[in-house]
Amino acid sequence: MKTLITCLIFSMIVFSSCDKEKVVDETSLPSPAREFIEAHFPSVSISQVVRDRDDLTTSYDVILDNQVKLEFDKSGDVKSVEGTRTEKLPDSMIPANVLGYVQNNYADHFIVEWDKDKTDQEIQLSNGLELIFNLSGTFLRIDN
Repeated sequence: MKTLITCLIFSMIVFSSCDKEKVVDETSLPSPAREFIEAHFPSVSISQVVRDRDDLTTSYDVILDNQVKLEFDKSGDVKSVEGTRTEKLPDSMIPANVLGYVQNNYADHFIVEWDKDKTDQEIQLSNGLELIFNLSGTFLRIDN
């Protein structure tokens, strides 16, 4: 009996601490997120928006009709954009220093993924190469 009660209590703790994802309407997106999508993907519709609550943080995962996946923080600031391997991300959404570096050094390739965190930003090129930049857009290294 003690084992059963212990298992039930453990199960309740585990399930109550799990991520809470919920499909929401696109109007639930913070304004900056909607503005970002309208500015950089004007002819693409939003297919799905998922609000993700994990511990004390909230984020929004957005899938567009062209299969581009975007992640925004609770304020609506973009955290990552993942395109398909065959289509480039819009130049307008790539920071100028990063875009310039890629155009000067990898002119035959294009950016298919962009990710920003607290310390740096990372891009992936159409050839699979991953480049790391600081938040100012200065090239740091190639990620293996």
